[in-house]
Amino acid sequence: MLLHIVAFGKIGRSPEAELVERYLKRVTWPTKMTELPERGGTVPTLQPNSVSILLDERGQSLSSIALAKKLERWRDDGKREARFLIGAADGHSDEERAGADLLLSFGAATWPHLLARTMLAEQLFRATSILANHPYHREG
Repeated sequence: MLLHIVAFGKIGRSPEAELVERYLKRVTWPTKMTELPERGGTVPTLQPNSVSILLDERGQSLSSIALAKKLERWRDDGKREARFLIGAADGHSDEERAGADLLLSFGAATWPHLLARTMLAEQLFRATSILANHPYHREG
């Protein structure tokens, strides 16, 4: 299953970009990053048999293990892509939220988009590590 991050705004050359790249390189599953301009830009069409996850402050706050279990279930159900969308500065529309398979939150705090990408990349690495029984994740 492809793990695809679609993010509004350009990350450019920055420490955050280096961290995102570092974590995504460590993920053993296929990954893809698509950047769109802050204003405008078209989100690529979601392929059939895929899931859409919006990062949203009103979403569910999942533990790393719970996120890993969702990815595992989607993978085992034959989903082709898990698409994670990080919205522009104004977030997602009500229509986008309603069409998502999951609204995911990294807590009640508001995070800058560059840090949200970094945290998402790390959580995807952590989740796939959990599923591979890799010792990266320590529970407790």
